[in-house]
Amino acid sequence: MSQAKLAIVYYSTYGTNHAMAKAAAEAAEAAGAEVRLRKVPETAPQDVVAGVETWAAHARATADVPVVSTDDMTWANAYLFSAPTRFGTMASQMRAFIDTLGPIWSEGKLSNKAASAMSSSMNMHGGQEVTLLGMYATFIHWGAIIVPPGYTDPGIYASGGNPYGASATANDDNPVSDELLASIRHQARRLVEFAGKIAS
Repeated sequence: MSQAKLAIVYYSTYGTNHAMAKAAAEAAEAAGAEVRLRKVPETAPQDVVAGVETWAAHARATADVPVVSTDDMTWANAYLFSAPTRFGTMASQMRAFIDTLGPIWSEGKLSNKAASAMSSSMNMHGGQEVTLLGMYATFIHWGAIIVPPGYTDPGIYASGGNPYGASATANDDNPVSDELLASIRHQARRLVEFAGKIAS
């Protein structure tokens, strides 16, 4: 049994990042980690969400997913964040959650923990890599230990070759392809491996 306690924290408008987070959770659990799959709170007005049927449908479908709390963040010794890119940065819902973590960050409760990230955008050059780098900049401020997938598995090349973290092109008919799932699973297993090493 791994010593990794992994919080997978995601935001998803239409379902892509939720599917990515679920795949990572399954792989991490199979690798022996304790996993908490959590979504960040929706900050968009409810009438806006209700006005876009695919957005509203996804909100209904994931209503039972727990909302992340500071308790989840202090419990974990590893983090995997997943959020879509918006104009080259993470979705505002994810940023809003991160901005609530100042009190526990200032107490050092986010430091010395393994961390990695995933993202998506409407097209391959829509900001996936810069969004991941932005999330890693936050992790650096926490004092977390960044664990990117790098080119450490042949599946990274098959899924589009993003060494920063798994990323989906979400305007495809099937944005979470088998190749991307393999890349996500590798990233999750690698994160669990290093979380266990840090914890031991």
